[in-house]
Amino acid sequence: MKSISEIQTEFEQADGQGLRQLYADYSADARKGVQNLIAKYKKKEKALQAELQRLEAMRVYERKYETQYTCICGIDEAGRGPLAGPVVAGACVLPADLDILYLNDSKKLSAKKRELLYDEISEKALACSVGIVSPERIDEINILQATYEAMRQAVDGLALTPDCILVDAVTIPDIKQKQLGIIKGDAKSVSIAAASILAKVTRDRIMLQYAEVYPEYGFERNKGYGSAEHIDVLKKKGPCPIHRRSFIGSFV
Repeated sequence: MKSISEIQTEFEQADGQGLRQLYADYSADARKGVQNLIAKYKKKEKALQAELQRLEAMRVYERKYETQYTCICGIDEAGRGPLAGPVVAGACVLPADLDILYLNDSKKLSAKKRELLYDEISEKALACSVGIVSPERIDEINILQATYEAMRQAVDGLALTPDCILVDAVTIPDIKQKQLGIIKGDAKSVSIAAASILAKVTRDRIMLQYAEVYPEYGFERNKGYGSAEHIDVLKKKGPCPIHRRSFIGSFV
């Protein structure tokens, strides 16, 4: 009789069809450890199927328009609200049937999970790009126009030329491609969700670099957002070069 550790190795190495065969092979094994293994892997399979169904539901817009357009791109931004640092936009074109497990709105993911997904998106996307607009430019043209500028940069930086753009909520001026604004699109479209992760991770990495240059503001923790700690330091020490002057008038 095989040991439970040997059976566990079989489960670990099995694919979907192999797992179903193992369930049948060991269903009569009365040992609690074996039955726990069967229950564990059935639960994992059920969770995986639920995740795949969730991802397929997030392709509703991509599926709707894939017969009309040959290259669909998702766009999203990170950093419209902070008191310091740039605004960043991401653009991403994904293969039609690619499953990137746990892909979601970047705000719903932990920093560690975003980093892992960033690497997977960068590796598997057909094309991806980011656009970055500085605090100085934000002060010059306002945050909305700066966001649009970052989005146009991201589109222009793609290795492919999209003919349809899915964008979270807004319509980008001076873009020639067909645009579809989707409210809360980063939770409803895999392309926009991927773009949101690219934008968020890129911006967070930039703010970590700034944290080393301007350590007193706690950018490694607040990423430039108006936390109580950040505002307190801002009131006491005044702004640094990456603060958005148009955002901090009530504090300095």
